[in-house]
Amino acid sequence: MVHRALLSVSDKTGIAELARGLHEAGVSLISSGGTHRTIYEADVPVTRVAEVTGAPEILGGRVKTLHPRIHGGIL
Repeated sequence: MVHRALLSVSDKTGIAELARGLHEAGVSLISSGGTHRTIYEADVPVTRVAEVTGAPEILGGRVKTLHPRIHGGIL
């Protein structure tokens, strides 16, 4: 069973629907930047990557998910 999903996409088409389906299946969502905004505006519960890592986005928002707390969870 999947407990958490990290969602970060450049093309936001369909991301709100995917996020809603994951949420309804009991998956906690983590996202960053514009993807977070799109999911949040669709009234789907989502946590910002920065809340998980404790670090802000860097390099103008281009680096968001490169953090040991994210990669450790993947491994």
